[in-house]
Amino acid sequence: MSNTPAPGLYTPEQRARRDATVWTPVQGVLAPVQFLMFLISLGLVVYSLRTGQMTDWALASVVAKTGLLYAIMVTGCIWEKVVFGKYLFAPAFFWEDVVSMGVMVLHTAYLWVWLQGLWSANEQLALALVAYAAYAFNALQYLRKLRMARLQARHPEPQRPLATQGAAS
Repeated sequence: MSNTPAPGLYTPEQRARRDATVWTPVQGVLAPVQFLMFLISLGLVVYSLRTGQMTDWALASVVAKTGLLYAIMVTGCIWEKVVFGKYLFAPAFFWEDVVSMGVMVLHTAYLWVWLQGLWSANEQLALALVAYAAYAFNALQYLRKLRMARLQARHPEPQRPLATQGAAS
């Protein structure tokens, strides 16, 4: 197998591993399910903050969304190990993984304050909104990579390696 830098997002070997692993469709199912839960929860959180109603539903929805986040992070780490040989911080997904760690910290902080009950419901929901903003940014990062992978599949001609993209020419 080649150890040379990948043109584009995947080497041919990585693409073959990506396409062969069961973890690719697992990610393909979990990602939209988590995004749907995010939208539902975001609606409940905003509604609760505006009206003071359905607060228990809003708080619980953040817990459910966080559970899905944990599931997609664990399976995503396994996917990254199968495809790139590293559980996290493979060069092709380095910055997405960095931001994912921040997203995990914020969601875990939410769980902590929710379990401890030390913060008011509105403070907990405000923290959830911060976590959700980070999640939305991270989701956009992954959507960009999905688009890059699709473009690379359509136009497999060599591209500059990801590490040099954006560097001064």
